[in-house]
Amino acid sequence: MNTSISILLLLGFVIFVSCEGRRQSKGAFGTVSQKDTSAVQKSIVPAADQLSIYLPLLTGKKVGLMGNQTSIVGTEKQHLVDVLLSEKVDLRFGFAPEHGFRGDVERGEKVSNDVDSKTGLPLYTLYGGNEKQDSIVQSIDVMIFDLQDVGARFYTYITSMHRVMELCVRHNKELIVLDRPNPCGDQVEGPVRKDDKFKSNVSFHKIAMVHGLTVGELAKMINGEKWLEDGQQCKLTVIPIENYTHASLYELPVIPSPSLPNHLSVRLYASLCLFEGTDISIGRGTDWPFQVVGHTDPVYGDFAYTPGEKVGMAKHVEGKGKKLYGLDLRGLDADSQQFTLKYVLDFYNKMPDKSKFFTRAEFFDKLAGTDELRKQILAGKSEAEIKASWKPELDIYKQMRKKYLLYPDFE
Repeated sequence: MNTSISILLLLGFVIFVSCEGRRQSKGAFGTVSQKDTSAVQKSIVPAADQLSIYLPLLTGKKVGLMGNQTSIVGTEKQHLVDVLLSEKVDLRFGFAPEHGFRGDVERGEKVSNDVDSKTGLPLYTLYGGNEKQDSIVQSIDVMIFDLQDVGARFYTYITSMHRVMELCVRHNKELIVLDRPNPCGDQVEGPVRKDDKFKSNVSFHKIAMVHGLTVGELAKMINGEKWLEDGQQCKLTVIPIENYTHASLYELPVIPSPSLPNHLSVRLYASLCLFEGTDISIGRGTDWPFQVVGHTDPVYGDFAYTPGEKVGMAKHVEGKGKKLYGLDLRGLDADSQQFTLKYVLDFYNKMPDKSKFFTRAEFFDKLAGTDELRKQILAGKSEAEIKASWKPELDIYKQMRKKYLLYPDFE
């Protein structure tokens, strides 16, 4: 009897230890996994939930907000606009990023000046230019930035932050950044954009493709490296996240844009977004954007799907109405996904006529931040060879990054 009990206890201990590698806890806003499980985890608290810290900074001031549907407060996911107004903050207007204030505008589509239907708050856009930007920023005392980034250089929310910083410098206004976790902050990968000829909305900063920063850390870098116009620096206050480290694998509680509907799509985004420079489908127009890859030739794989029209993805759908063949990535473990070129290289190598692969070569180069990657793929370089060519610049970037980290790193 004692022997049986001992065996059961031993088995229970083994099962417990094996589960520790994937221990998860529920944060204030989403699911959190830790690569380092050496201590009991605490719930991650994004800055927006720390009202007692930033509300005093707004007392008696006229306030503007850069936000969208990811600007939430508390476990009930109240919009920050509603919270600020309920706290009697003198909120004058909202800026909307690429996908609009409520996150329902398609990629690259024009975001118009408007009024928030729920609150009556005047809304303006920074995306695509706006002649009213200067006058409206002049009218306030302080700007708040609260957007959920996904950790890739080509995700345009960080470009919007840069433009807000420029406006604040121009009119001598303070910027408060309410920091949020980076769901891909556990890695630093890809080419560093060097040459300004590749600077665009999707490659605005001289950072790695997968930059490994929160928006607060990036704002500090923009200031510290004097990347604003004429090397000026913004009056910047970053409200940090509680209990966050770059080893935290954080599942977003609100989708950041229509084409990133879940944790897996966010984790695959950096690896698959380069296909936007080709006519290969990455699932727009399906229920699985950034989780499937396909083209019209069956050479690409046995999995088949037909893109149609979806809210937020009605236009610019590669292969719309056609049967596509390729890869089904929906069964992958999201947390284990790291940036890779294997999908792009696989489709390029399988394409019967390789001269037709880079249908939008100029845009591919903007996404990559360089034309070297495209030339390396054309030359038949392997992923290992390509990554080795990034290492010198990536090492320099990593050293620069360390100066601006607000949270323990992932290594």
